[in-house]
Amino acid sequence: MKKSLLFVLSFFSAFAFSQKKWSLEECVNYAVENNLQVIQNQFSKKISDNNLEISKKQYLPSVSGNINNNVNFGQGRDVFGNTSRNDNFTNSANVGADILVFNHGRLEKNIRKSEYDVQASQFDVDRIKNDISLQIAQQYLSVLLNREITKISNSALENADKLYKRAKITTEVGTTAQTVLAEAEAALAREKQNVKTAEINTNRSLFSLAMLLQLPDYKNFDIQDVPLNSVLDAPLYSAENIISKAYENQPQIKAAESRIKSAEAQTEITKTAFWPTVSATAGIGTSYFNSLVTNTAGIDINGNAIKESGFFKQYKDNFGQQLGLSANIPIFNKGITRLNVEQSKINEEIAKTTLQQQKKEVLQNVQKAQFDAESNYEGYLAAMEAERSSKLALEFAEKSYEAGRTTIYDLNIARNNYANAQGSVAQAKYNYLFSLKLLNFYAGIPLTL
Repeated sequence: MKKSLLFVLSFFSAFAFSQKKWSLEECVNYAVENNLQVIQNQFSKKISDNNLEISKKQYLPSVSGNINNNVNFGQGRDVFGNTSRNDNFTNSANVGADILVFNHGRLEKNIRKSEYDVQASQFDVDRIKNDISLQIAQQYLSVLLNREITKISNSALENADKLYKRAKITTEVGTTAQTVLAEAEAALAREKQNVKTAEINTNRSLFSLAMLLQLPDYKNFDIQDVPLNSVLDAPLYSAENIISKAYENQPQIKAAESRIKSAEAQTEITKTAFWPTVSATAGIGTSYFNSLVTNTAGIDINGNAIKESGFFKQYKDNFGQQLGLSANIPIFNKGITRLNVEQSKINEEIAKTTLQQQKKEVLQNVQKAQFDAESNYEGYLAAMEAERSSKLALEFAEKSYEAGRTTIYDLNIARNNYANAQGSVAQAKYNYLFSLKLLNFYAGIPLTL
């Protein structure tokens, strides 16, 4: 019964997955949660979290215990030159604790450095998520573009089929020449090929999107058809308006800033090696002795034999406590500490240079996004104008063909020009839409359609 229920649930889960059409938001959310690159960077983040916890626990004392057991066999000689057997067993137990009292704030500085490392790791994860989100959005738009081109090709195929059927009738009744039918049939074949090519490109772009999502079953994957405005607006932002915003919200900038603070904290940690380290210790312990040769523990000052006490009696009598305070004062270590400080300062400069590189990269990306948005918008307007002109030319060609003043070749050329113009509009529209979304993304606007 349980196996049957499990099979039914699995079947319906697979059926629901195959029927599901993904939105852009769902694709992005799935990718950032399941992408292996994101997961790998999240493990790095967890390592940084653990290092921070370790740094915080350094404030706690270290407590350890030990038990020693020793057995000695053989001859021994006392101070008077007398030789005797020295077989004995000793046991001792100790518990000790030590705590750092003073180290010129090394522990606090180490915690601060670990906190900056955690921040940088999180920003690294965010950057990977952003990169994947942009790739998903671009591929998603590629699917929509190929679908629109497929619709355009199907429309052209319908027109070519109508023209072919008409040419077949007029040729059979002798109104038009056989060449007209041959050209109409060739045009129909070309449009069928265009439709098949568009369908293949759509499936290929869907496959590429499924691979980005790392889905196990790409064959049943599909996305939602998103209706887009027939007329798109000009870009709302320019690079000058959003560059400061991009510096604030881009994770690679924040990661570089956190690593500068981490490098500065590391320099402060390295400088603490110039200062003394003071530690306090405390402990308790006891011991037990047993002579394996006699039942005495030795001779007292009067020459009388000392009888050995039992195990628990010795543990009680020998119980003791210890307290200690020690200071480790650095005097000379070959100048290594000073060199370590200089190296830490070099790492600070490297981190600052990395920040400048990241800012330069973001600036170039924003400027490129603005250039692409503006140029793609101009290309979109030009493609719209070309589409209007080719549509008007097609209408004239159709009327001329109906009146018998032009040939089917001229009509097919006009229709091909119009279909190409429609494809150019679709290509320009989606190119502009992606560059616009990218520009808005740098302005802090989430990716949506």
